[in-house]
Order: sequence, then structure tokens, then C-alpha cells
Amino acid sequence: METKRLHPVMLAGTGSDVGKSVLAAALCRILRQDGYRPAPFKAQNMALNSYVTADGLEIGRAQAVQAEAAGIPCEADMNPILLKPNSDHTSQVVLLGKPIGNRDAYDYFRREGREELRTEAHRAFDRLARRFNPIVMEGAGSISELNLRESDLVNMPMARYAEADVILVADIDRGGVFASVYGSVMLQTEEDRRRIKGIIVNKFRGDLRLFDEGRRMLEDITGVPVLGVIPYMRDIHIEAEDSQDLPTQEGKPWAESSKGENGRRVSVAVVRLPYISNFTDFDALEHDERVSLCYTTRADKLREADLIILPGTKSTLSDLHWLHQTGLAKAILRARREGKTLLGICGGYQMMGVEVLDPLHVEGDRDRLPGLGLLPTTTTMTGEKRTRQVKFQLAGGEGPVLDGYEIHMGQTQPYGEGEMKPLARFDDGTTDGYRADAHCMGTYIHGILDNTEFVDMLLRPFADRVGERHQAFDYAAYKEQQYDRLADHVRRHLDMERLYQILTSTPS
Repeated sequence: METKRLHPVMLAGTGSDVGKSVLAAALCRILRQDGYRPAPFKAQNMALNSYVTADGLEIGRAQAVQAEAAGIPCEADMNPILLKPNSDHTSQVVLLGKPIGNRDAYDYFRREGREELRTEAHRAFDRLARRFNPIVMEGAGSISELNLRESDLVNMPMARYAEADVILVADIDRGGVFASVYGSVMLQTEEDRRRIKGIIVNKFRGDLRLFDEGRRMLEDITGVPVLGVIPYMRDIHIEAEDSQDLPTQEGKPWAESSKGENGRRVSVAVVRLPYISNFTDFDALEHDERVSLCYTTRADKLREADLIILPGTKSTLSDLHWLHQTGLAKAILRARREGKTLLGICGGYQMMGVEVLDPLHVEGDRDRLPGLGLLPTTTTMTGEKRTRQVKFQLAGGEGPVLDGYEIHMGQTQPYGEGEMKPLARFDDGTTDGYRADAHCMGTYIHGILDNTEFVDMLLRPFADRVGERHQAFDYAAYKEQQYDRLADHVRRHLDMERLYQILTSTPS
């Protein structure tokens, strides 16, 4: 049976981190379950967590997650403008999946040149709208930043262009929900205020009946219906967009569940670099029953760990300098001497070499920095970014074909006259990474830890302590289960009947 045509719907926020991305993923899954063919869209995203489409283009990870929830492949049109911060003041601008240069934040948010970007965002939306029904749009930050109204590409101006119904999302957990909702509505122009058709109060803790009066009060002071009060989500795991969402165990002992059936779990410390990127690399590992994982910036936590991982980063030289400056570099080298296992991914792999060179000043003013010297390699930064999905086998050419993706700038070669000892071999015959031994290796492949075979190899030195995995962890199936649980949770607390009325009613 043919489904009705729905209006585009935008989840806009009273501020950052109110839960727009996760609720957009929930709506994508609910609409798919109800027989529609939704697609996500965010005109402009600022994030270090990104993903690569099948055709080798880069988008924000949140839109890739939302596409996965919708049951469709992700594509660059879903996030036409991606900003990847290089520092507190500059970002790399990725347009339709390809980097077009670095921009100072002040210059970027001035009006000059914004119309070209706005046009590209509109074209991307139009291409999606011709193929999908409906488009689930996501705003960015707060919709009431008056100083940015003229240059805004992603919030109400985009909703006006798309003729979208706007649902305002507020985070009650942070407090001030009445002020933030009322202010967000009343600071809009009259035209934009009429476009806000509903409110979602997100992250509620406690008995929902306690907010019944608050719900009525919000509707009275804003004139906008509250479509739902969504309880705080516990034990539902959706990949995070922002490194602020990362769990940490700073100053705490390893998880109490560090005892497994076969002995002590392997303690894994991921170094929480200032510009950490693609931290979803570790989501699957967190669910391995043999592992207890934490993110840390402390040397004592590294000393306690069995396995240390240097993750990806948007600024390799800056984060490498930070490792030396904080003393973490010494702690990592000591761990290697003590026989601990070390793994570097992407920027972390680059840092593990003898040196990192930046003759073109791709990342800043430094020409070079000494690396950690854990691998006999040297990396030279280049102006060209490599983005692609890959299929590979672990070095030796035996075993199943595995999946991952690359997002990096720079080429890594043997230092001096040495030879590479690759960790993996791609299906085109080229190689990746360096494997010094079972306890020290690096790779450019993001998502490598989603592959059970690689994790098994990584944990093999600890097999006498933790035993063999009883059953392979199917991360893809796990994510599908989480999307369904998320959809069930939101559907229970969101007035879907009223939302569908909004999305099908004739505009007034």
C-alpha cells in the first residue's frame, strides 16, 4: 500500500546536546517501521566523529547512524557541510564529502561566501526529497542564537526552505526547561514561530506524572503542544556524536565486572586525546565480555592497563605534542618496556612512528615532531585526504575478508632503509599498517575493532587468562537491536498520532 506524503520534519534544539541526533535516529526507525522511506538530513554539522560513504565521501557520524536506523546507505547529501575543528579557532570545511580547506571560525560565520554554501545545502536537500519520504532534519545547537541568525544555514532558514514542520527539543535534565523552551519560541520571528508545531521534553528522570502540570504550563505559555516527555534512556546504546559523550573512569578503579568466567578481564585504556576523532571505533570492544575499557588522560591509568590504544585525531601533531607535554608519552613508552600491548589507529598510528613531518604545514606551523618511536616508521602530512571504505585480510593472507574505512591525511613509510611489516592487506593488493609483534601495531583502518577476527588476534596474548570467546559478538545485529529498542522507547512516550496529523495537515 502506498504511504502518504509527509512534510519534512526538523528536530531543532533549545541548545546543544539536548538529544536531537538520537531522537532523529529514533524517528528514522519509527517511520521505517510504519512503512515510510525516511532519510536524515543535517545541512551543517560540526563534529570530529565522521564516516565514509560507499563512494568515498565523508559525512558526520550522526547522519550515518540515522541512515542506518532508517535502513538505507548513507550518502554525502545527508550532511552536505561538515566542519571538523582543527583547533579552538579553525575548522576544516568538508563540502559534499570533500575537504575544501581550513577556515577561521570568525571568517566562516561572517556573511561573505555563505550563500554559496547555502545553495549547496538546498540542492542536497532537494536531491534527497525527490527520493525519500519524509526527510528527518536535524538542527544544530540552539535555534535562538540571534547574533547568528543572518548567517544560519542549518536551523530555521533551512526549515523555511524545506517547508518543514519544526519540533523543538529541550533537555530537562540540565535544568531551566521552561526558560529555554519559552525563550526559544518567543525569540523567533512571527513566521518562524508559526513553523514550530510541537515540543519534546527530553531526558526526564523520575515519575513522569510529576511533570503533568509542567506539560500544561509549557503549552499555556508557548501556545505549542508538548508531543512527548521522553524518559532518560538507560541501557540503550546509540553511537555518540560528540567526544563529550564519552564515558570516563578518571580516578576510579577498573570496572567491578573485571572478573570474567575464565579469569580477570583485559583492562583497555583508550587515550582521550584533545582532538580525539572516530571514537566509535571502540564501541564494539566495549561490549566484549573479555574486556574492561575506559577513556583516560592519566598516566596511572595507563600503567594499570593491559592494552593501551592511541585513537584517531583531527590534529596529529598537536595531540602528539600534548602527549610529550603531559608526560603520557613516557608512560606509554614505559608500558611498552613492561610488555603491555599497544595499538594505534589512524593519527595514533602516525604518532607511534619515529617522527611526523608536516613540510606543507597542513596542520599548523610545526615542520616536524619526534614520534613515540614505537614503530620504525615516518609519516609525512599531505594536503590530500584519503577517504574510502575498505575490505582487507590480516597480514598473511589467511582468514576471512574484513571491513573498515579510511579517513586520513598523511603517508606512512618505513624509517630509513627499513621494510614495512604490514598489519593488513587490502583486496587491491596494497597493504596497511605496521605490526612489530603481537604487542605493538598500528593501522589506518577505522572500524577494525568491529571485526571479531581482529579483536581475537589482539587479545590472543591474554588467552590463558581470559579464555576464548564463547560466541562471536555480532555488532551489526546488536546495533539493529538497539535501534529497535530506541524506537520502542520513544514511541511509548511520543504522541505519534498527533505527530502524523502535523506532518499531513495542510499548512495554514
